[in-house]
Amino acid sequence: MTRNVQQLLTEHIDLWTSAIENKSSAGRGNSRKKSLYGIKKLRELILELAVRGKLVEQDPNDEPASELLKRIDTERERLVKAGEIKKPKKLPEINEKEKPFTLPEGWEWARLGNITSYGQTDKAEQIDVKNDTWVLELEDVEKSTSKLLAKVTFKDRKFKSTKNRFSTGDILYGKLRPYLDKVLVAEDDGVCTTEIIPIRAYTEELRPYFLRLSLKSPSFIEYANSFTHGMSLPRLGTDKARLALVTLPPNREQHRIVAKVEELMALCDQLEQQTEQQLDAHQLLVDTLLGTLTQSQNANELADNWTRLSQHFDTLFTTEASIDQLKQTILQLAVMGKLVPQNPNDEPASELLKRIAAEKEQLIKDKKIKKQKPLPPISDEEKPFELPKGWEWYRISELLQGDTKNGVSAKANEDKNGIPLLRISAATTRDDYIVNTDEFKLTSAITENQAKDYELNSGDLLAVRFNGNKSFVGRTAIFTCEQGNYIYPDKLIRIRLFERISNPFLMRYFINSQIIRSVIESHCATTVGNWGISAKNLKTVPVPLPPVQEQHRIVTKINELFTLCDQLKERLQHNQQTQLLLTDTLVQEALV
Repeated sequence: MTRNVQQLLTEHIDLWTSAIENKSSAGRGNSRKKSLYGIKKLRELILELAVRGKLVEQDPNDEPASELLKRIDTERERLVKAGEIKKPKKLPEINEKEKPFTLPEGWEWARLGNITSYGQTDKAEQIDVKNDTWVLELEDVEKSTSKLLAKVTFKDRKFKSTKNRFSTGDILYGKLRPYLDKVLVAEDDGVCTTEIIPIRAYTEELRPYFLRLSLKSPSFIEYANSFTHGMSLPRLGTDKARLALVTLPPNREQHRIVAKVEELMALCDQLEQQTEQQLDAHQLLVDTLLGTLTQSQNANELADNWTRLSQHFDTLFTTEASIDQLKQTILQLAVMGKLVPQNPNDEPASELLKRIAAEKEQLIKDKKIKKQKPLPPISDEEKPFELPKGWEWYRISELLQGDTKNGVSAKANEDKNGIPLLRISAATTRDDYIVNTDEFKLTSAITENQAKDYELNSGDLLAVRFNGNKSFVGRTAIFTCEQGNYIYPDKLIRIRLFERISNPFLMRYFINSQIIRSVIESHCATTVGNWGISAKNLKTVPVPLPPVQEQHRIVTKINELFTLCDQLKERLQHNQQTQLLLTDTLVQEALV
């Protein structure tokens, strides 16, 4: 390995291990939902350096690969004459424009179809195999690492469809696009799915383990991806695979390259294990310290614990998942009445509930709303924790001005004269409020007169009624646009609270807290893979109610702390992007 490459691989360990990318919107602190981007790029770089002749030093005493190519050509012709293989289709000569990079002296370019039997497969049927025959499927091979996860015999995996037969030492190549980096060398004879192509070099001097590295290199995967065909299961066609260029080092250098790659991949395994252990340890620390917050007996004790925690923010909240977990902890504290101190002079929430009930009775008498069927009192079993003095448990239905209402079943058609219809994504993909008309499409599938039942007022809560992801069902957002002729779709439920009496912002925070969400999810049902909750069940969910004055203090404190969390996340995302960029830059520099 050259000095520059050695420095690149070993003197930037901190960067390789710290460049971490979120796979998706991570759940509660799960490090496994993260991609160790730096180590992944390091593995790819090792493979690419290997096939470019930059991983180990060249030895001028090695026989050049041109001599090996001659022997491969001779052996291929012998096999054809002996009838051991079919005469392969002649492939065009390699021109200079096809060569993506310059090779070291003594190396050669070759087409895969000229040096291997790619495309010539022996077929096997059910009657051709024994109970102890190895039957390989794509699912048995781990993506990226190509490690064999399971070795299943015909006794435990009966099959009816035709299989490809392979022999010990064959390279087994997964040709489906999602699995183009599933490549392994057969350790025994067996049969495999026809989506795996057994590849055999025309001479043992072309080492199968080196050829495996070539097929797993980023440059080959890029070529294969660009020539896959098929809609549902894109695959690399045989003709394009045979035309693919691979690099060919001298025979002895192949040995040195394979040994060095194995050594460096073992290092990557160690780095990966250490990084995951560090992430797990970090998560345990976050769990423990956030637990001290939720275990605080009162707001004063919480303030002391928060002060101690805040001194270590920069080392604790170093992942998006941990920041999201901090947000959920803040909501949990708010719901349990531990986020701000109680004021004994505040009017208790019981008086607020009485006023709401009286106003509701008056509206029923005035025939402005319909009388709803009363719900049973909240039982002790439904109360997950004890409330502070002055708080009360209530069902969502008790604070409703009227009833909940599902949205309109209408499709957007972008008619210029249509009514603005809210996008479902507004309530499922945003963490803030619905605040602008960019969240709407136009529809003329409903008249203005019909739309009156589905109009939105500023301060209305919108809960997700139906979604493929259970974690979104019941999630709420607040409509805060100026008054206008806006309507919402049937996958949302409108929750309209009593004005000036209940705080929609507090309601939204409480409903979206993990404590209340667990209750909501217990009411969810699934239909054909989609989760949903009825408005009837949503109304029965018990929620804590603080005194009015405390509601405002809680909302102010949540907003203040969430702003801090957002600032932490913004800084973290900037740092992560910088690390990913630095990683990519290192890779590019190594390949120049």
